[in-house]
Amino acid sequence: MNKYKIILSGGGTGGHIYPAIAIANELKSRFPEADFLFVGAKDRMEMEKVPQAGYDIKGLWISGIQRKLTLKNLMFPFKLLSSLWRARKIVKAFKPNVVIGTGGFASGPLLHVAASSGIPCLIQEQNSYPGITNKLLAKKVKKICVAYNGLERFFPEDKIIKTGNPVRQDLLDIDEKTVEAKNYFNLKHGKYTLLVLGGSLGARRINELIENELDFFDTQNVQIIWQCGKLYFQQYKIYNNTKNVQVYQFLNNMDFAYAAADIVISRAGASSVSELCIVGKPVMFIPSPNVAEDHQTKNAMTIVESDAAIIIKEADLEVDFKNKFSQLIASPVKQKELGQNIKKLALVNATKEIADEVENLLANR
Repeated sequence: MNKYKIILSGGGTGGHIYPAIAIANELKSRFPEADFLFVGAKDRMEMEKVPQAGYDIKGLWISGIQRKLTLKNLMFPFKLLSSLWRARKIVKAFKPNVVIGTGGFASGPLLHVAASSGIPCLIQEQNSYPGITNKLLAKKVKKICVAYNGLERFFPEDKIIKTGNPVRQDLLDIDEKTVEAKNYFNLKHGKYTLLVLGGSLGARRINELIENELDFFDTQNVQIIWQCGKLYFQQYKIYNNTKNVQVYQFLNNMDFAYAAADIVISRAGASSVSELCIVGKPVMFIPSPNVAEDHQTKNAMTIVESDAAIIIKEADLEVDFKNKFSQLIASPVKQKELGQNIKKLALVNATKEIADEVENLLANR
């Protein structure tokens, strides 16, 4: 058996980290003797989450470019040069057979160096509108795995494979976990459960919305599982003392959280959208307006256009939220329709299909 060496790079947010870990896990099951190394950005969450998943990781001194003139922007050229130098050292020492990028600051320098060295590379673009890093890498890599149609506008068409986004495999059977999940969270059976997701770091505007509408949710006979995020937990944990409200910094048992939920309020990051398609619950998307090219709105609209979810922009929350939520919770028919329609959009074999493409690169290198 070949003892392959595989580098994966993805980070900054859970949306880049967990797909990379899912791909690594699938490849590890196929090649138990393979050596794996992750490359991330120093001081970002991948430096904690990747070792927790059982993999080694090295960090680059890299960050993104801010939208306004800041000291961080002035430092960017130095960080980029440092990261390219460090990436060369990592690639030269590890000698990977293949390199996989799932997005994030560190993947740019790492994959640029690897591809320029003749190492076959694959990128996994999660969004309906790609970021600048993957656009720049597209010419250099061998394969580009995507989750949405229409990305030939940005990437060479002959390199694109539509696979979907890797998701947690334990989400595939959540319908069988409903009773166990409600018991796990000590929820009342027969009472509507709302799951609130703002991403691993948290979403300020969603958290403000939930805080402001706790009395409203009480009138709607709703109990809440509220993931407020790492940045906001100290502020909102006081609501754990409120009846029918549970506040979490981070949800480690996402399969139980989804299984317990009747309705989900969520950001529209690529990984969240892909998971929610598999979960098949009625969803209200509140996209972040603070991301490149407004790609979360584009992600959400691909679902909304199939009559498979509801979208409310942050700017419209005060006017529209109560009305739309009330209508949804009052209509089991609409809830069922949304759940069935979003499930039709699920691409459940994404991780295996991406691993197939990596395996082809290894076989033909």
